[in-house]
Amino acid sequence: MAYVILQPCAEEKSGECVDVCPVDCIEEGEDQFYIDPDICIDCGACVAVCPVDAIVEESEMLPEEEIYLKKAEEFYENR
Repeated sequence: MAYVILQPCAEEKSGECVDVCPVDCIEEGEDQFYIDPDICIDCGACVAVCPVDAIVEESEMLPEEEIYLKKAEEFYENR
């Protein structure tokens, strides 16, 4: 997974990222949006428009943020 959506999304959940994604890899979950790692092309368009800076590259996540990677994986596993 190249990008992960973190906690600020759960508080805002504005959705600009969905509108700019060229491959439709972002879906709305119950509590936040999630990026599908199998579809994402790592373009970064979502990062540029996120009003709360909730989207980061997986390699830039802090250890305590790894729960959001796990949440995304579980969201797409259950599809």
